[in-house]
Amino acid sequence: MAEKLLVISDMWGVKKGLWITSYFGYLQQYYDIQFYDCQQLGNIDELVNTKENLHKAFVEGGIDTAVAHLLKKETAPCHVLAFSTGGTIAWKAGLKGLPMKSLTAVSATRVRFETERPDCTLDLIYGECDEFKPGMKWAKQIGTYLNVIPNFGHELYSDEKIISEVCMNLLNKVIKKAV
Repeated sequence: MAEKLLVISDMWGVKKGLWITSYFGYLQQYYDIQFYDCQQLGNIDELVNTKENLHKAFVEGGIDTAVAHLLKKETAPCHVLAFSTGGTIAWKAGLKGLPMKSLTAVSATRVRFETERPDCTLDLIYGECDEFKPGMKWAKQIGTYLNVIPNFGHELYSDEKIISEVCMNLLNKVIKKAV
């Protein structure tokens, strides 16, 4: 039986997320994938469609709502792949008891404000030019490592080269286990 993988979108959800299908192409043969759109999880009004308004909606309650919904929906241990705001949602859900085997968070925006880490294997990936990435001091305090990719910004998760690398790392988790 395939391992379960939760995939949590960035703040745009499916609206600007064609890149996410590339992840599914790599991973669907080896994982039982459950996809969550951040906006739907957070009950974000679909009329809120600017970057600033979306950010405000998530910060002013959308993240907490999304975490609560995720905790109600998922009770079995799983791997999590999350992007930007989705990474923050997964992190906070992990702190509140979401049973995660691993968290791969690409460009997770607000984890730099956290003082605790989820109890699971972490793979935190950021572009070198991502203005939202935590510092190395934070990583050391939290007890983790930051995988910083040179010459990339915040939306590195939509680049085919990064998609391939992230998926290969996730596939290694299940292929090594099977062998």
